Amino acid sequence: MSEHPQTIRSEELQDRIVSLEEKNKRLSTALTQARAELVKAQSQLCEYRRPPLTLAVFLHADPHTREIEVMLNGRHMRLAASATLDLSALSCGQLVRVDDHLIAIAADQCVRTGTMVSVLELVGTDRVLVTSQSGQEHLLILAGSLRHGNLRPGDSLVSDLRAGVAYEKIVRSDVEQLLTPEVPDTTYADIGGLDAQIQQVRDAIELPLTHPQLYRAYGLRPPKGILLYGPPGSGKTLIAKAVAHALSVEKTGKKTCFLSIKGPELLNKFVGETERQIRAIFARARYLAAGKVPVVIFFDEMEALFRTRGTGVSSDVETMIVPQLLAEMDGVESLDNVVIIGASNRADMIDPAVLRPGRLDVRIRVERPDHAGARDIMAKHLRFDLPVRADEIAAFGSPSAAIQHMIDAAVERLFTQDSSTALFEARLASGKHMRIHLCDVVSGAMIAGIVERAKKAAIKDSLSGTEPGLALEHLLSGVAEEMRETIELAQTSSPDDWARTIGLREEIVSIAPVKE
Repeated sequence: MSEHPQTIRSEELQDRIVSLEEKNKRLSTALTQARAELVKAQSQLCEYRRPPLTLAVFLHADPHTREIEVMLNGRHMRLAASATLDLSALSCGQLVRVDDHLIAIAADQCVRTGTMVSVLELVGTDRVLVTSQSGQEHLLILAGSLRHGNLRPGDSLVSDLRAGVAYEKIVRSDVEQLLTPEVPDTTYADIGGLDAQIQQVRDAIELPLTHPQLYRAYGLRPPKGILLYGPPGSGKTLIAKAVAHALSVEKTGKKTCFLSIKGPELLNKFVGETERQIRAIFARARYLAAGKVPVVIFFDEMEALFRTRGTGVSSDVETMIVPQLLAEMDGVESLDNVVIIGASNRADMIDPAVLRPGRLDVRIRVERPDHAGARDIMAKHLRFDLPVRADEIAAFGSPSAAIQHMIDAAVERLFTQDSSTALFEARLASGKHMRIHLCDVVSGAMIAGIVERAKKAAIKDSLSGTEPGLALEHLLSGVAEEMRETIELAQTSSPDDWARTIGLREEIVSIAPVKE
C-alpha cells in the first residue's frame, strides 16, 4: 500500500528546510568574514591616511594643566597632552610623539645620538656645565637617567646642544684609562741609593700635605709641583709611586689618588683632542681634591708633551698643548691636596714656562748611583733569603755573608776603570780623548737587570743538574752580558746623546768602540 501524498510532501519540505538552513549558515559565515576583512581594510586605510607624527624632546610636565614643556625642532614650546598620555611615566630627555594639531599623544624611546661633550662641573642635581670639542662651555639639563649623582668632571656625555639636554654617559676607554686613580704599592724602602733625593721630595710634597696648618702659620705657600730629571733608569718613576703610597698609608690614612699620565698616551692626531684630555685630567683632579683626598698627577716622559714651543718640525702641536697645561697648572693654585710631579730624561727639551717658579717649583736631579748607592740598590734585589750555592756558603760561613760578598764583588766590577770595562773612546770638541767605562752609564735599572740575569742563570743551572743556588759567577756573568748589550745598543746613538747620557757639558765630536 503506497504512502499518503501528504506524508511524502512533508518529508520533502523538511529536507528543503535543512538545506536552506545550511546555506544560510554558510552565507552568515561568509558575511562575517567579509565584514572582518572590510574592517581590517578600513583600519589599514586609516593607518595609511594618518598624518605623520613629530618627535619632540620632553623637558617638564605640569600635571594640573596637563601641559608639557618640550623642545620641538629647535623651538622651546609648551604643548597640551592627550588624556591617554601618562605624564608621570615621562622622563626628562625622553622623546614624545606630537600630532599635526601639536598635541602630545604618546611616549617614545630615549635619544641615542648626539654631540659628545665633557663634564666640567655639576650644578645642583639636574644641571651640568660642559665643554664641547670647540672649547665652548654650555649649561645643560640632565636627563632622568643621569640624575643619580655618579657624574664626575671629565666624564663624556651624549647631548643635544640645541635642546640643552645631556642624555647619556659614555665611557671612553682612551680617557678613562688615563683618569683611573690608583695607589701604587711601591714604598721608599724599595728604592735604593737615592736617600738624598727622597728626602728632598718628602720635604717638598709630604710636609705641605700632612702639616698644612704649619705652612699657613708661617705664611708659606706649598710647592705646586716638582720635576725629577736625570738619566734614564735612575728611579724617577719609582720615587713618584713611593710618594703616592706614602701619602695614602704612612701619613694621612686616606686613599691617595695617583693619576699616572704617560706623555705619548695623550698625543692625538686630531686637533684639540690632546688639550681635551689635559682638561679632563685636571678636572678629575679638582673633583677628587675637593673631597680632601691627596691627589698626585704624575707626568712621565714630560718632554714628549711639553717641549719648547717652536721646536716642532711639522705639526708644532706644542704651541697649543703647552698653553693648555700652563692654564690648568695656574688653576690648581687655589686648590689643596694637589701635587704635580714631572719626570724627564731630557729636561732641556721642556718649555721654560713650565719649569718657572710657581709651576714646577722644585727641580731635583736624580743622579747615577755611586759605590754606596749601587750596593744599596743591589741589596734590594739580592735578599738574604735567596737560595745560595753550597760552596759559597762554605767559603763565607752563612748565606747572608755569601750574598754580601757577591754584592761587594759585583759592585767593584761595575766601577772598575780599566780596559776590561771600557766601552767607547770619545773625542771631545777641545781635541781631548776620553774613555767611557761601564761605571759612566750605570743606573738602577741596569743593576736590577744584572741581578735578573744572574737569577735566571742560577735557575738554568739548577734545571740542568748543576748544584743549585746563586753564585758569584752568575752575577759577574750578568755584568758581562749587560756590558755587551750596552755596546751593541749604544752604537746607534749620536755623540750628542752620549754627552747627555754621561752628563758631559763639553760637546762630543765622535765616538767609537774600544778596539782592544
